Amino acid sequence: MNNQLLRFTTAGSVDDGKSTLIGRLLYDSKSIFEDQLEAVEASSAKKGFDYVDLSMLTDGLKSEREQGITIDVAYRYFATPKRKFIIADTPGHIQYTRNMVTGASTANLALILIDARKGMVEQTYRHSFIASLLKIPHVIVCVNKMDLVNYDEAIFDKIVADYNAFSSKLEVFDIQFVPISALVGDNVVNRSENMDWYQGATLLHMLETVHIESDYNHIDSRFPVQSVIRPQSKEYHDFRGYAGRVAGGIFRPGEEVLVLPSGFTSKIKSIILGDDNLQEAFAPMSITMTLEDEIDISRGDIIAKPNNRPNTAQDVDMMLCWMSQRPLSLNSKFFIRHTTSDVKGVLKEIPYKLDINTLNRVEQVEQLTMNEIARVKIRTAQPLNFDSYRKNRITGSVILVDEGTNETVAAGMIV
Repeated sequence: MNNQLLRFTTAGSVDDGKSTLIGRLLYDSKSIFEDQLEAVEASSAKKGFDYVDLSMLTDGLKSEREQGITIDVAYRYFATPKRKFIIADTPGHIQYTRNMVTGASTANLALILIDARKGMVEQTYRHSFIASLLKIPHVIVCVNKMDLVNYDEAIFDKIVADYNAFSSKLEVFDIQFVPISALVGDNVVNRSENMDWYQGATLLHMLETVHIESDYNHIDSRFPVQSVIRPQSKEYHDFRGYAGRVAGGIFRPGEEVLVLPSGFTSKIKSIILGDDNLQEAFAPMSITMTLEDEIDISRGDIIAKPNNRPNTAQDVDMMLCWMSQRPLSLNSKFFIRHTTSDVKGVLKEIPYKLDINTLNRVEQVEQLTMNEIARVKIRTAQPLNFDSYRKNRITGSVILVDEGTNETVAAGMIV
């Protein structure tokens, strides 16, 4: 449990208080430097506020501070004695859907903020759906601004009931609720004296104790090779190791493994991390693996188990979030980056796109514009070795890169 890393993302409608909440978390957990706090106090006084505007701790762009909104994804790091945290503070506006997808793609948990005065709004549905689409395993719904509704228990209970009714249609199985006031600090780090009717944990306690060990797939063994290590020094003259990050499953010395796409098998000779030889390696460890046989292995190959291999296909079905300002049309070509491999691909079909507001499917689509999410079929020049995104978020995700500009134009979740 000690020093485990939890990545979480924040989502909610504009002015729901996401940045204030993160500022409050950092402030109350004593994770801010004095000069940062002094700068925020000075800015708050300059704006004529009679309180310290903690949202300024995360809104880094000048235009964000002027408008009081989040535009880009802001990453913040903090730690408590129990855990380390990386926060992705993502924007709430429709036109920044792609930023939310970027911030949420690696998250273990999503914090979804709801304004107690407004209840469930369009953005709540949209962000919850994106969290479900990205298979974020845990969701904490923070009912914020409880101080503005006189800490009314009935209002909190109604929002909980409404959200539970809606979330039954989503693929999110661990949902917790907490009534808070980010501005005053109720139930964020410290328990609220104003809501004695709430007997649950504070937000920080939930973040520190949520069980994330089982978020990684420890059944399907996958090791995408990032680089081949050949020191060619006197000490390690014949050393040949394969470095990368374990994407799933557990590997142990002596086990038989299969190398794709070649199909050759061998046994693991050793697993090395720094100067140590390990007895096992599992996701998300970065290791070097040596095999007993000399096999031609290069970057982009995947080491798996012979009796549990990934799917191999050239026609790949995926949900795609289009991120470029140029529209996407049929027969567009691009590079597909999947784990450590790059292949060329072409868009063959768009069965439907999602109306992100109503979650309805729109069929007979010829092109996608920025921030739209759609089901697509892509044909690749060489077969991809992949799992479904539901089974493994690493081997089930791709990014599309423009051939001409090298710009990342889309993120895809393989179905």
